[in-house]
Amino acid sequence: MIQLIASDMDGTLLGQKMEVSAENVAAIRYATEQGVKFVIATGRNYAEAITPLTEAGIECPIISANGAQAFDETGNELFTIEIAKETAKDIMKALNHDRVYYEICTQNSVYTNNMAKRVENMAIHVAHQIPHLTFKMALAMASAQLHELPVTPIDSFDELIDNPEHKILKFIAFSHDEAKVLSPIREAIEALDDVVVTSSYPNNIEINHQNAQKGIAVKQLADQLNIPLEQVMTIGDNFNDLSMLAIAGVSFAMGNAEQDVKETAKYITDLNTESGVGKAIRRAIDENL
Repeated sequence: MIQLIASDMDGTLLGQKMEVSAENVAAIRYATEQGVKFVIATGRNYAEAITPLTEAGIECPIISANGAQAFDETGNELFTIEIAKETAKDIMKALNHDRVYYEICTQNSVYTNNMAKRVENMAIHVAHQIPHLTFKMALAMASAQLHELPVTPIDSFDELIDNPEHKILKFIAFSHDEAKVLSPIREAIEALDDVVVTSSYPNNIEINHQNAQKGIAVKQLADQLNIPLEQVMTIGDNFNDLSMLAIAGVSFAMGNAEQDVKETAKYITDLNTESGVGKAIRRAIDENL
């Protein structure tokens, strides 16, 4: 029987309004009553991840920034894996050369040097989640959600790179033209030492230290709990989830997942908007997958 469940958030645990549905909450509680540990593994930083979980009454360990940090259920830091400052400067050179909009995640916050672009890209994210929305409606929703996804405006990213108090955890770059623009940038960055490039939506790439991956972090947490990977279950929808889907004894792709993700996972569950996480949890426990 599974002993540990690790779930992604956006496009997976969260619904259209970035909320945890009652069905998902009930299934998580059902799992914990059976002695199963529930963990979040997300591309969000801790501050972005904790808000919807707190609103849903869920207290659990959180793997954040794609595996760059982990926290226990009370918010105590377990580990941090940062990008070296010189490597971060090389990443910035590649991103600045192609003039794409990007943000930087540190242990303190997510930083942007262009708030208007931040809102625009959030609107694209919302529109992707709710296809029937007009972009104007998505823009309004994105503006309303700014307080839920904490971000800090900054004049220059050089301030972060040069400040020894900041640990650089992740870069995330966006482009409306998707692969046309992002693919060559990805190739250039992947040529650097000690980095890994993934994505959470077709319009972005996410850059971490090569050891900051969800799969590595889930394995580390499982090892600490003396849980074999055969008894670990993972749930996700996008490319930054592949590493944790590949290592787990039981893995579910969401019904709305990318095709490569569905091909990697052992099972497929319902859409995120139809509480697919809750359905996967109950199936795994009740059928003893």
